[in-house]
Amino acid sequence: MIVMKFGGSSVANAEKIRQVFEIVKGRLPRKPLVIASAFRGVTDELFKLGEEAVKGAAPSIDPIRKRHHECLKEMGLDQDLLKNQLDELEVLLKGISLVKELSPRSLDYVVSFGERLSTRIIAAYFTKLGIPSEQHDAFDLGLLTSDDFGGAQPLPEADAEIKKNVLKMAKLPIVTGYIGKTKNGSITTLGRNGSDYSATIFGAAIDADEIEIWSDVDGIMTADPRLAPTAKPLEALTFEEASELAYYGGKVLHPATIGPAVRKGITVRCLNTFKPDHPGTIIVSKAKPGGPAIKSIAHNLKNLIITISSPRMLQGHGFLARIFEVFGRHKISIDMIATSEVSVSVTLDSSRNLEAAVEDLRKFAEVSIEKDKCIICVVGDGIRNTPGIAGDVFQALKEGQVNVLMISQGASKINVAFVVEDADCAKAVQALHRKFFGA
Repeated sequence: MIVMKFGGSSVANAEKIRQVFEIVKGRLPRKPLVIASAFRGVTDELFKLGEEAVKGAAPSIDPIRKRHHECLKEMGLDQDLLKNQLDELEVLLKGISLVKELSPRSLDYVVSFGERLSTRIIAAYFTKLGIPSEQHDAFDLGLLTSDDFGGAQPLPEADAEIKKNVLKMAKLPIVTGYIGKTKNGSITTLGRNGSDYSATIFGAAIDADEIEIWSDVDGIMTADPRLAPTAKPLEALTFEEASELAYYGGKVLHPATIGPAVRKGITVRCLNTFKPDHPGTIIVSKAKPGGPAIKSIAHNLKNLIITISSPRMLQGHGFLARIFEVFGRHKISIDMIATSEVSVSVTLDSSRNLEAAVEDLRKFAEVSIEKDKCIICVVGDGIRNTPGIAGDVFQALKEGQVNVLMISQGASKINVAFVVEDADCAKAVQALHRKFFGA
């Protein structure tokens, strides 16, 4: 079996879903399981609806209803196919507006409808076109998760449940990405852009031969082509390199994606739905010898730098533990860390739960917050064995007149990461791309 995940841009409308059908049809001998995202833009719209509802007036779901009904009409499908789900969404938003409260649990429930709508359309359309298909919400197939709403993790027992349910299927399974469910029955999400994580969770559970991640780009690139127009697709990456790129803002993969594939040693292939004959990028356990030292440059905008300072840090023990206990208690994930004798600086990609954490930190230290910072990460397996890479990185930034605010190098020594102002992101990426890729 193989797992094929299609992102929001791949299933944005009827025409594109027809292209997906042709791709899947060509892989039927390999027994695919299809994971699909919401239609492009729908998840963002659902987040907005939740935010509007908590203000006290139930927002209209007519734009979402109209978009999906138009798609059903264009495909010649039953207009009542999604009636239950759309009615459920409408009632949920009305309830939120009445209590004027939007908990993380309720928000996950709201945004889960994107995938629950799209996959029902895809399964019905595939069946009409000649491939008998069946829609499944991922949690009905056994995707049990923790109760970390907005960023849930699969539970260990999920593997066996998924494998048991998938292997007995007679029709092509079309499965929701992005969502799971707690043991108590609450719907969860795996984090934004989490459908690719769903793909590797399912791939690992069923011991898939390969996991394919289909998007609208030619695989993983040497940099974001929107910032570096001469960026080129990479032929291959190691699991380790792909993990670093995803974590630090690579656009093709969700940061958690690689984990399940690494655990089972399953090859991941990143492909372009609109250029199905392009070889894309293959992600494997070991790189071929003799490749370039630097593979790619990732960036991630809109981060925060939190600096915690106190004279008590000087030769004091237990201070760092106290800091990270606060972040852990408030379920705040830290990206980068830099320390000095009397301060610790960390980066966060979200302000979620930050206000309460800062209040606790200020009980024993001074805290400052800087917004709109960009993390840039230069990744390549060759960094660990190539002298002078860090010098080349910072020489390129000097030539590009980019000021560096914070620096970190991973213990694995396959990346050099640093922070600049969001406003300097484009010229930093361009300067680095010229240095390492010649354009």
